[in-house]
Amino acid sequence: MTSSIHHLFQYPQHLGTVAGWIYREFWEDRNGYDQATLEKLLGDADDPGRIPLSLIALADGVPAGTVNLIHHDNSRRPELTPWLAALVVVKKYRGRGIGSALVKRLLTEASRIGISTLYLGTDTPDFYTRLGAFHHEAVDGLHIMRFEIPEEQLCDEQGQPDACALSLTG
Repeated sequence: MTSSIHHLFQYPQHLGTVAGWIYREFWEDRNGYDQATLEKLLGDADDPGRIPLSLIALADGVPAGTVNLIHHDNSRRPELTPWLAALVVVKKYRGRGIGSALVKRLLTEASRIGISTLYLGTDTPDFYTRLGAFHHEAVDGLHIMRFEIPEEQLCDEQGQPDACALSLTG
């Protein structure tokens, strides 16, 4: 299997698929966004130089996962920004490193646009701790975590393609 990670706007034919994953994983059982709204929001991630960013993992050309960089993901903590949000890996592709690769690529993309700290909320903190995240606080049973991207690992404004690129094979 050969996997690669791209900006979702480069694959607009997969917007509906990704919106469906996010809806089913995070919104189907509670009030908030519907799938059409999520598809619109994902469509707004059309510039790799600013937030929002949406990445898609392809496994042999087939959509396998996604992750997003957004301004806010917790209304109780508006001062915490930006956020890694909506990491989803399709079940049949789990356990193959795609989720880790998506997070690492998102961190690279964040650093490329000058972000040195980003937050996330999760009920599985061990996964993110293994990738270098720190526990920030707990809110309503949710672990708020943060990534600190060391300055020496930040990509410059022009973005160094080799230093900022990530491709996964396996």
